[in-house]
Formats: sequence, structure tokens, C-alpha cells
Amino acid sequence: MRLTLALALAITAACSGGKPPKSAAADTLTERQRDSMLAGSRIPGARGVGAAMRAADSTNARIRAADTVAP
Repeated sequence: MRLTLALALAITAACSGGKPPKSAAADTLTERQRDSMLAGSRIPGARGVGAAMRAADSTNARIRAADTVAP
């Protein structure tokens, strides 16, 4: 019985491709868009996502400004 069950599970796993199914929303939205939607929601901790995004944007702007050479 155990051998049959193990064999059935092995065949099922081999046929599944091993990849989890992707939803349509995951394919069409970027990580930035998903984070922006989350930051605007009422979920606990969502404000922290927005604050982290603003901090990252600020840091990226400072890095770009430092890399720019003035004529």
C-alpha cells in the first residue's frame, strides 16, 4: 500500500512541472505597483511600506545626483 501511494505521489509530482501557478494579477503588475497598492490600503503595517518606498526613492535620487557631473 505504501509503495503504491509513494509511486502515485512521485508520478503526480513529475507531471505537475514543479512550478506554482501564477495569477493574472501577478503577471501584469510590477512589484512597485503592488507595493503602491499595498501602501494605500488599510492593512496594518501598510503605512510602513509607503514610508520605505519614499526612503528608497529619496536615497536613489541622492545617488543619481551624486553621480551627475556638472559642466
